[in-house]
Amino acid sequence: MSTNTDLHHERQNATICSEDFAVWWAGGEKELSKNRTLEKLFFNDPQFADERPLANMSYKEVYEYSTAKAVRFLRKLREYLREQRKINSKPLTAIEEIYELRRLLAGTLGAALLPQNFSFRLHSAMFLPTLLNQATEEQQKQWLEKAWNFDGIIGSYAQTELGHGTFVRGLETRADYDIERKEFVLNSPTLSAYKWWPGGLGHTANVTVLMAQLYIKDKPYGLQPFLVRIRNEKTHEPEPGVDVGDIGPKIGLNGVNNGFLGLKNVRIPLNQMLAKNNQVLADGTFVKGPEPLLLYGSMVFARVLIIRDVVYNLLQAATIATRYSAVRRQGVETPGQPEIQVLDFLTQQQKLFPQIAKGIFYRMAADYVWDMYRVVNKELDVGNKRNLPELHALTCCLKAVCSEDASKGVEILRKACGGHGFMASANFGNIYANATAACTYEGENTVLLLQAARFLTKSYVGGLKRCVLPRTVAYMRIFTRPKWTADVETLVAYLEKTSMERAKFSFFYMQSNKANPKIANHAGLSLAKAGILHGRAFMARMALDNVRSQILKGRIPKSLQGVIEELLNIFIMDLFLASLDEILHFNYLSAKQVQDIEERYQQALLAFRPNAVAVVDGFDFHDRVLSSTLGCYDGQAYERLMAEARKCDLNTETVNATFESSLKTLTRSNL
Repeated sequence: MSTNTDLHHERQNATICSEDFAVWWAGGEKELSKNRTLEKLFFNDPQFADERPLANMSYKEVYEYSTAKAVRFLRKLREYLREQRKINSKPLTAIEEIYELRRLLAGTLGAALLPQNFSFRLHSAMFLPTLLNQATEEQQKQWLEKAWNFDGIIGSYAQTELGHGTFVRGLETRADYDIERKEFVLNSPTLSAYKWWPGGLGHTANVTVLMAQLYIKDKPYGLQPFLVRIRNEKTHEPEPGVDVGDIGPKIGLNGVNNGFLGLKNVRIPLNQMLAKNNQVLADGTFVKGPEPLLLYGSMVFARVLIIRDVVYNLLQAATIATRYSAVRRQGVETPGQPEIQVLDFLTQQQKLFPQIAKGIFYRMAADYVWDMYRVVNKELDVGNKRNLPELHALTCCLKAVCSEDASKGVEILRKACGGHGFMASANFGNIYANATAACTYEGENTVLLLQAARFLTKSYVGGLKRCVLPRTVAYMRIFTRPKWTADVETLVAYLEKTSMERAKFSFFYMQSNKANPKIANHAGLSLAKAGILHGRAFMARMALDNVRSQILKGRIPKSLQGVIEELLNIFIMDLFLASLDEILHFNYLSAKQVQDIEERYQQALLAFRPNAVAVVDGFDFHDRVLSSTLGCYDGQAYERLMAEARKCDLNTETVNATFESSLKTLTRSNL
């Protein structure tokens, strides 16, 4: 199809070059070329073409289709990575290789080929990292290489139960040590103890990391990780005592094969408790080892991945909605004149442009946390645990804030496309399912915010004592109100000051109510707000410093500096306005000062308007990645909507069988 005229004009009239933006966004010409080469490798391969829309398939068909396609995808991807390893001058560490594999499986390429996701997700995101971080060297020799190569092992990670999720101390699955036989006996003592939700557990995985309460002579020793074979390696039949299956259809992600798992007197040998951190000796002696990366380090790694995942969800939706808003026309200002592009309405810009900005700067945050995670990993190798609490708090905060905002943002963008956004072929459904699911898995967001808030209140007390605070909370020592100058630096300072004030309020509220046993519950609202405000304050400061640093070092081309600064202004002002209730709660601002920010925000939206399409083009999403009738590069939305409608199974015949079986009797029955 030819390109839509309006979309063509948008690209012609932009003040930046989309290719320049794409090079910067990818991290350089070399990376952009590598990304495009990889996409061509798959998109030009006919074995990855979709002849039938997934929307027309049953739940069982979606799983079977997605699994078969995922196997082909994984084989080809592993071949590609092996070739890349040969030419890579800088070898990756084990955790970096896992991160790269997971990024490719679940990133834009995975989204294009497997829109309902796939059942190997936890193998790379949780199973492999857990073996790497919690298994001894001997256990890794026995399991890790085989798991990495899928040599008789497809893994999952079973922690959440039917009756307990984020309250991990309440998990009921038991592992009783049998001293005579040197074995652990695993049981699900109640229905609520059944494992529930692990990806791939239903019919795909044959081995899982099982989190269970350890008992030795009926004495509890807390939650420990165990390697359990749940299906026979050769026949794939469930092992004796194992009750396993799929939990059924969900709102989305129906290719993931989330499963349930019940155990009855399942025995595993002593060496299948992952023992890098804690150990059980043959005689039943429990040996507490060094502190792990975190109590549940695999989940921290997964949260790092989630931040990046939801960024792509948000930016895919923003690309679709922005292109469609340039194509869609609605209403007239002057009779006889063409209808107005929806993208010209400020109300539409306010829906779209902040989401574009969030996607850009949330990815910067994801890169920051990934770098921090790698540093902490190296520090732990030499026994340095100093930065563990900061890493844990930051990953909790950002996972919660970014996934919540992405989920809301995708829905805002869907509604910005009107009725057509509700069509399955627009692809907002799959994108939203991915984004909103992230709000719950690997830690429910409210619980994560409360965990982060504990670190924040401690940091506030440290600030009072003039202690040296970790870099991400150094602002907790700032007690004076910022001087108002109405620039973004001031807005960031107000976000930091407000975050500190909310942490202060939460701390003193808890201190003054120590005698009240219900205070932990009552303080929850304030503590959750503290977590959100810290996430916003961190990202505002990080974005401001990052852009300034990149400009100073010449990493942002001069041709792009103006538009990046416009997006930075939109991002920080949006965070400020979203936090206005909290800011006004702890600071005095006049109505005139607030009005000035609102007016500057509107001006920033209008200033960015000419480059909106050029920027989303610069994200370089292939049409296969977007998989949207509304968001294709050519902008021929109406033609594609009609073409997809004709593919509907109901349209394979002009008269459906229900006419003879039902409708005919109704229309001739004189009700």
